[in-house]
Amino acid sequence: MVARTLALLLSASLITVNASPVKTPFSVRRQSDGFPYPLDDVDKLEEASLAKYEAYLAKKNSTNSCTLETAAKRQEWHDMTVPQREEYIRAVLCLQSLPPKANKTEYPGVMNRYDDFVLTHETQAFHLHSTPHLFPAHRVYIWAYEKALREECGYKGWQPYWNWGRTAADPINSALFNGNMSSMGGNGAKLDYPGVPAMSFKPPYDMIPADLGGGCVTDGPFKNMTISLGPIGGPLKDYIPKNPRADGFGANPRCLRRDVNRYASGMLYANYTYKLITEANDINLFQKNMLGIPEQNDWGVHMSGHYTIGGDPGGDFYSSPGDPIFWFHHGMVDRIWWIWQMQDPENRMNVLPENPPKDDFVDLNWTAKKVATWDLVDSIGGMGGEFCYIYV
Repeated sequence: MVARTLALLLSASLITVNASPVKTPFSVRRQSDGFPYPLDDVDKLEEASLAKYEAYLAKKNSTNSCTLETAAKRQEWHDMTVPQREEYIRAVLCLQSLPPKANKTEYPGVMNRYDDFVLTHETQAFHLHSTPHLFPAHRVYIWAYEKALREECGYKGWQPYWNWGRTAADPINSALFNGNMSSMGGNGAKLDYPGVPAMSFKPPYDMIPADLGGGCVTDGPFKNMTISLGPIGGPLKDYIPKNPRADGFGANPRCLRRDVNRYASGMLYANYTYKLITEANDINLFQKNMLGIPEQNDWGVHMSGHYTIGGDPGGDFYSSPGDPIFWFHHGMVDRIWWIWQMQDPENRMNVLPENPPKDDFVDLNWTAKKVATWDLVDSIGGMGGEFCYIYV
């Protein structure tokens, strides 16, 4: 499968900026090989942008050897074969079995290597989500997680992403959430709770209703997963044991809980993502629309994805990476940023919200080395040449 994908990507290099529309490699891969989802408008926009991006890379003054052909290819979960999904799941479970790197004396709730990444998000929440850092900091955060899966657990693939539009109508019955052993686990048991406060929306839109879950996940490969850190916030904080420490960093072992929420996923259809990409002409507006506009009762696709996962810790702003679906969701956020950049690579590959100073940096402590923020803007050649990936 990977060899076939790489071969198809090689043919993409034959497309020039002025080429007439052709049947692209991604169309062939997804539509003729038995995959369940046809290309949506966002997929087609990605395809149509690759020639411009390749031309930009050709002119870029860089000694980096990464190209569209050699870059890692991050796939959508539903485009992966069952054995590929199972191999990814095995690596995540492996990471959850390894000892942590964080200081357990200072952070006693860190039980394993996976928890290191959760703790990073908890301790660096505002650094990760500050205006200039949201996109670049999460880019290196996902990359570091992918690197750990590969180098510490022998995973041969790359971090998958979740194309929200594919599952928007019925997420729980998708191959991502259906509870099969080749899924990322199922819904939680039914829990009677009031729902999810949706930012600062005014009634009747101030609460996303609870759906069919909320309790412990009882099927799939993560049904026995133990959550330790938190809760620090989230809609279920009053329904689960409180952390023994006020900062949420104590050991608080409990089950993984989810409420895969169909009301929240209603904002994840491809038309919302397509509109986000095509109607924002500058990076500040793009990020603002990505995050949502509360006064317009607009959740934004970023928060809608988090609300769709829901539960504990997925619904907790601080602890959300504790649900393994987090990495798929933010992979899609990173993909959407990349597609937006490719619409005008000459002018969009080197911009960040609010134009931080040149000496600005991202520091994720034990998760990744300190790096200049401006060196994280390009997935091909960024981070001193260590970034070398695209989405397919």
